Amino acid sequence: MEDYTFERLWKELNDGYQIYYTYMDRRYVLTKLSKNCYSRELVNHNGKGPHPRSQIVTLKAVKELFDFMEDIEYKVNL
Repeated sequence: MEDYTFERLWKELNDGYQIYYTYMDRRYVLTKLSKNCYSRELVNHNGKGPHPRSQIVTLKAVKELFDFMEDIEYKVNL
């Protein structure tokens, strides 16, 4: 997905999509909660580990993370 940009990700989040991505061999889902407030949840939780199951992050944190996201998919948030 070389042509997938942060602006497209941001638009899809604003349109109500859930964004699934891989970061450091873990699968996450990113969902917009409100203005500048996003939920980042661990999808493939396999027992104990230092990674929190869910976090509330800002758009700035999402933008910093974007360059390291792999296998990005989006799904409609029902």
